[in-house]
Amino acid sequence: MSDRLAVLPQYVLPKQALTRLAGAFAQSRGGAVTTAAIRWFARRYGVDLSEAANPDPASYASFNEFFTRALKPGARPLDSAGLLCPVDGAISQFGAIERGRIFQAKGHDYSATALLGGDAALAAGFEAGSFATIYLSPKDYHRIHMPCDGRLLRMVHVPGELFSVNPLTARGVPGLFARNERVVCVFEGGPVPGPWALVLVGATIVGSMATVWHGVVNPPRPGVVRSWDYADQDIRLERGAEMGRFLLGSTVVLLFPQALRFNPSWAPGRIVRMGQGMAELG
Repeated sequence: MSDRLAVLPQYVLPKQALTRLAGAFAQSRGGAVTTAAIRWFARRYGVDLSEAANPDPASYASFNEFFTRALKPGARPLDSAGLLCPVDGAISQFGAIERGRIFQAKGHDYSATALLGGDAALAAGFEAGSFATIYLSPKDYHRIHMPCDGRLLRMVHVPGELFSVNPLTARGVPGLFARNERVVCVFEGGPVPGPWALVLVGATIVGSMATVWHGVVNPPRPGVVRSWDYADQDIRLERGAEMGRFLLGSTVVLLFPQALRFNPSWAPGRIVRMGQGMAELG
C-alpha cells in the first residue's frame, strides 16, 4: 500500500474531537486508573523510566505529569557544539532551505512562509538558510530545550489540522508541518546572526503545547492566528534551558538564517538526544 493510501483514514477521522478527549483524560487525576494507564503506556512504548527524576509511575497524579516528566540531573549533558539538539527524538529531515522551501519527504516540500503562519517578511530571512525537523515518538522525553542562547522576540499560535506527524504521515500528507496546528517561537541572539525560529508542531492526540514564559498556549483553539510580541521585554533563555513542552508527542522544526555544518553523524531516521551536538555555524 502506498503512503498516500495508508494515511487516507486520517482525512476523515474526527481529529479535533479525539484530541479534546485525549487532552481531557491526560489532565484528569484518576488515581489507580491513571497509574494503570501510565504503566500500560510505558510497557507498550518502551519508556525508559530509569532516567526520569521520578521513576515511580504511581507517583504521577495525571498522565500529563508523567508525559512531561523531568529527567535526572545530568541525564542529558550538553555538547560543546555551536548548536545543540533541542529534543529527544528521531531526525526526520535536515539541510538547506532552497528558495524559501523546506524538504519534508520524497515528493513533498513546503514553504517557510506557510510554516510561519503566512509571515513572508520573517520567512524571507530564511530563504538561503538551514532547517532541521525532529520527530518525538510516544516514548521520548517531551520537554523542548534551547539549541543556543536566545532572546525571545515573538510567539505565534497558528491554527491548523491535527494529522499524525509520524514518518508514514510525513511521506503521505503534502505540506504536513505547514498544515498542522503549530506554535512559532522567534528568537535572536546567541551565535546566530539574525532571528531564528523554533516551531512546535501539533498532531492528533496532542492535547496542548506550552512554553515556559506563557504556560499552556492551546487550548484555547479559537481558529484564528494569535500573536504575542515580546520585543519590548528582555526574556532570555540560556543554551540548553527548557523552553517548552508537548502534552503528548509531536515534532519540532528549527529554522536558521544561514548555512549550517550539521553533525556528520546525522541522517534521516537517526535517534538523537537533547544536548547532543546538532550543528556548527558555517
